[in-house]
Amino acid sequence: MASIRQTVSVSPRIERLRDFVVTFGDLVESAASETDILREGSRLLKDLVGVDDWLPARYAESSVTGYQQYLLHCDSRERFSVVSFVWGPGQKSPIHDHTVWGIVGILRGAEFEQSYSRTSDGRFVEEGAPARLDRGEVTAVSPAIGDFHRVSNGLGDQSSVSIHVYGANIGAVRRSVYELDGTSKTFISGYSNTELPNLWDRSKAGNG
Repeated sequence: MASIRQTVSVSPRIERLRDFVVTFGDLVESAASETDILREGSRLLKDLVGVDDWLPARYAESSVTGYQQYLLHCDSRERFSVVSFVWGPGQKSPIHDHTVWGIVGILRGAEFEQSYSRTSDGRFVEEGAPARLDRGEVTAVSPAIGDFHRVSNGLGDQSSVSIHVYGANIGAVRRSVYELDGTSKTFISGYSNTELPNLWDRSKAGNG
């Protein structure tokens, strides 16, 4: 299990997320390829999830109705978005795709990721055993490196939280969920929140 620094704080250190999205925007602007974004972006996300004192509690709330996807930031040109996924005990996704690149880091708890490949007749088969991702660990998805998977909470008695960065406004992307026989259904996920965290209030730092 990866080591992680955890700090108890009365007020979330939201500036960590602000610094992350600014730096990630610079990366998207300057990167020569998707490979560069995934490599350097994974390093940036690993740093972000390596300390757990910045995510406001509102964006870590689970629901008995299913996993929650909270938008934390969307680039003004929709080149990338940052979301928190919250998995309640026993919750899991169907097999699904993304259609864009994505980087996932575990902030709290653990997740299981089962990757799938598609056979010539359109069916889905498991690619190896499920991978367990623990706090501080990062993985990536993309149509170029593998885009079909199923994700589940790795803990049976508590919520898990992961931070995702996608190469689009992911809540507005038309994607698909799949059955093992290849049957598919399109969906647009949207988001579980209607308000965003305020990343841009620098007054507390200025008065500190």
